[in-house]
Amino acid sequence: MVSTSLPTETPLPTETPLPTETSPAPHGYIAHKGDHLRRLRRIEGQARGLQKMVEEEKYCIDILTQVSAMTSALQSVALGLLDEHLAHCVAGALSRGGDEADAKLAEASAAIARLVRS
Repeated sequence: MVSTSLPTETPLPTETPLPTETSPAPHGYIAHKGDHLRRLRRIEGQARGLQKMVEEEKYCIDILTQVSAMTSALQSVALGLLDEHLAHCVAGALSRGGDEADAKLAEASAAIARLVRS
């Protein structure tokens, strides 16, 4: 007998794993991992839609409008990840001080510079 039911989507984990002596603390975005993955899947769908628009030779301005929407969606994900990185990873390094704090600040500054240039 063939099943006619659709496969169910595996729920995304919602619990933040706790660090152990052998594993580092989880990344700052872990608490919102499911949200980020949903947004990225939506963006992936937008990219496929753009490919289809080009294949179907849609009007240039319509394609550019969708490129702009996709760019905004990616920037929104990037800003969310940056905010979580600053609040978790950078703040944690700053509280510990030392070379790690300097490295995290430099890393965050470089990431911000890349986002501003994009």
